Amino acid sequence: MRIEVAYARPDRQWLLALEVDEGATAQAALLASGLLAECPELQIGEPVLGVWSRKVAAGAVLEPGDRLEVYRPLQADPKTARRRRAARQVSERKQNKGRREAAR
Repeated sequence: MRIEVAYARPDRQWLLALEVDEGATAQAALLASGLLAECPELQIGEPVLGVWSRKVAAGAVLEPGDRLEVYRPLQADPKTARRRRAARQVSERKQNKGRREAAR
């Protein structure tokens, strides 16, 4: 059966079409893609996998036409990043307010 394997780094992306046996798992497709040899960062820990934007376990059985996606770890926790942005915006507003009052 035909599937695709997708992976992206900031500098490069892969979209590989593969023929795998019926009943192939996500892990087997990842191994067959050759990405582990080409992208050493994927060899650290258990890769996070998804099919059409839905997270799946490595043992998930793929269907014909599936796109297996290999996800990179997040650089920052989204909640923490949002809190930092909000705090920075509050600080900037206070600074701007102080400048406007001083200019009066």
